[in-house]
Amino acid sequence: MTGQLSFPRQHARTQRFTLGAPRAFAVAPDDSRVTFLRSRSGTDRANLLWVYDLEERREYPAADPAALLGGADEELSAEERARRERSREGSAGVIDYATDLAVELAAFALSGRLFATELRAGVTRRLPTPGPVIDPRPSPDGRHIAYVAQGALRVTDANGGAGDRALALPEGDTVTYGLAEFIAAEETQRSRGFWWSPDSDALLVARVDDAPVRRWWIADPAHPDREPAEVAYPAAGTDNAEVRLVLLGLDGSRTEVEWDRQRYPYLAQVHWSAYGPPLLLVQARDQRSQLYLAVDPDSGRTRTVHVDEDPVWLDLFPGVPAWTPDGRLVRIADEGGARVLMVGDRKLTSGALHVRAVLDIGEEDVLFSASPGADADLPERPGEIGVFRAWYRGSGDQGGWEAVGKRPFPAVHSAVRGGEVIVLSYAEPERPGATVEVVRPAADGSAEPLAEIASYAERPVITARPHLVFAGERDIPCAVLLPAGHTADDGPLPVLMDPYGGPHGQRVLAAHNPHLTSQWFADQGFAVIVADGRGTPGRSPAWEKAVRDDLAEVTLRDQVDALRALAERYPLDLSRVAIRGWSYGGYLAALAVLRRPDVFHAGIVGAPVTDLRLYDTHYTERYLGHPDEQPAVYAANSLVTDEGLSRAADPHRPMMVIHGLADDNVVAAHTLRLSSALLAAGRPHEVLPLSGVTHMTPQEQVAENLLLLQVDFLRRSLGAS
Repeated sequence: MTGQLSFPRQHARTQRFTLGAPRAFAVAPDDSRVTFLRSRSGTDRANLLWVYDLEERREYPAADPAALLGGADEELSAEERARRERSREGSAGVIDYATDLAVELAAFALSGRLFATELRAGVTRRLPTPGPVIDPRPSPDGRHIAYVAQGALRVTDANGGAGDRALALPEGDTVTYGLAEFIAAEETQRSRGFWWSPDSDALLVARVDDAPVRRWWIADPAHPDREPAEVAYPAAGTDNAEVRLVLLGLDGSRTEVEWDRQRYPYLAQVHWSAYGPPLLLVQARDQRSQLYLAVDPDSGRTRTVHVDEDPVWLDLFPGVPAWTPDGRLVRIADEGGARVLMVGDRKLTSGALHVRAVLDIGEEDVLFSASPGADADLPERPGEIGVFRAWYRGSGDQGGWEAVGKRPFPAVHSAVRGGEVIVLSYAEPERPGATVEVVRPAADGSAEPLAEIASYAERPVITARPHLVFAGERDIPCAVLLPAGHTADDGPLPVLMDPYGGPHGQRVLAAHNPHLTSQWFADQGFAVIVADGRGTPGRSPAWEKAVRDDLAEVTLRDQVDALRALAERYPLDLSRVAIRGWSYGGYLAALAVLRRPDVFHAGIVGAPVTDLRLYDTHYTERYLGHPDEQPAVYAANSLVTDEGLSRAADPHRPMMVIHGLADDNVVAAHTLRLSSALLAAGRPHEVLPLSGVTHMTPQEQVAENLLLLQVDFLRRSLGAS
């Protein structure tokens, strides 16, 4: 049956081949079991909670949403829908879960109800609570479960008995306890709003008041009888939500945590473990200064542990800050032109690695992910992400690091660790999907295989064949994809540039599945190029920060340079060049056809940011500063300002602009303003509005037909057959 599907239909039905793939792993600290989420097939949206017993070498479902709901459809609250939009979550069933410290008990929300799972027994029961329930989390000792319902932070007994109570109730309609605000969830990688104490007797809880945030209203023109949705959106230069942190004891006590919230308004990360006091990372609005603060739980006062400053901006990273078991601060820092791993005052890595995230902290080492760094020899192919261990004490006290599960070829790795056991996932360019192995590292650097977690993801009906190369004087990472069977004798091909090309979005990866859609476009008769120019992650701090104040010019220049350099190596017809992209890629596609029509002859512009004053505070101000302080910078980088439009050149090139009308991240006003400006300037363009579609396009028919419509537009615009 799979072989009968077209790629666009299969791509849409499988949600980009993510359904059926195992994810969200946790490993018990005694290394006895692994828990994870996975649906039953590559087209089933509903995730089950699974357990793999490492002693008995078997897996079993511990929570099945179909059985728990009795076959009824899921019902999602507005708050839950917003959380899923922020995390770009398109699946169903058990979409996330949390466990106690021993990984004996798991808790999750399903259709607004609270469920608890005894993982050893594989038994799940519903706990009676007020709803709808959001983000339930067991206490470390497994005796309680905290959760959010109707803006209140509540706690209930894990055994399902009496004891459900509110620890904090919202004082007004604009206040919530225990939820991440828009900026935290969308930009700072903080998706949660409360943290248990290691003794299970208290919680640190974010109190968010979004009253200062401007209100926007998002209507559905296809349903004029419905009220517009009200959205608190902190656009660049406007007020953010007010975020405080309170310490709530199970005994009813309440202590407010104190720091200079006026100077450091962003609560970026929170860490609370048995190895030290609660640890906060708070960031200044201009993101050039941030404090690591230790909290006194008795008084709520904070002391500064470390200060980071950077004249451009400071990035945030997964897994840090945190304490080692002996009480040293773990952080990732930009030092000497490299992104390095720090424990206390000691640098554990060099410029040979570009550290990306901390995955786990052990008694003697830190497990982390990294790419080849600025001081490393240029790898044969770009896009590799590895998993490494670095020692900070014990047998490895002399320092040093080693790769975990290193493959003899480029690949993209990730990992989760329990005690000694590691769940290691890796994807490679030549094989679809990812392989998930459970391994135990040995003293000689090898890894003993213990098990493999099966994936039920569908095998794509096409095979991606990315040429991973570096292009031009700046060694721009690129993926080049040609039609199946194309040879040099077949002549030059029309070109499709297919970038994201901006901050946070690395597209050139040493893996197979990220290149499938580009390969499908190539098989329609195009040479497809994906170029990760300056501003994209994974290279060096200087590479990422080169876009400060000049997003438009720098990122567009690198697309042009990559194209011209690759034309010397591949059969490219430079008289027929198009570009397509979504979100930042959509912005880049519009820039290309408007400002460089001598290079680009058509553009597909998806969900573009066209007026940078309409995008959020944390993201936009990091790259362009405050709009009141740098209005000229905003004008030059926006597409719809007089300054931005004055940079548009002749000749006019065809443009297809696509936007979901329910998008609450890049609102449809961006496309409407662009269309109005293009119409006033007499520039040809098409607008494809998607009713009921957000920044994601999870609807199967929408996702499938979007690909087909784009190919039709490209053929019409470039004269390609």
